[in-house]
Amino acid sequence: MLFHVRMDVDIPTDLDPDTRAEIVAREKAYSQDLQRSGKWPHIWRIVGEYSNFSVFDVEDNDELHGILSGLPLFAYMTIKVTPLATHPSDIAAG
Repeated sequence: MLFHVRMDVDIPTDLDPDTRAEIVAREKAYSQDLQRSGKWPHIWRIVGEYSNFSVFDVEDNDELHGILSGLPLFAYMTIKVTPLATHPSDIAAG
């Protein structure tokens, strides 16, 4: 199943800088492992924001929930998930 996910990050400004750096480093490693596995095939930065648009390719809603809630920055995110379906006019899907 494909999902379009918007993630907006809002790390508190008073968070200890070392703690912030450690969480951000874990987030990068976690996301890159998921990208290598094919579960997170697309990620784009939203210009001018600490946000991204991503596409996840997972088995079901529960797997996506597990992946998203496992993000080290999850506690600092607002996440919007949109399930995707094949469009009948998509020439690549035919």
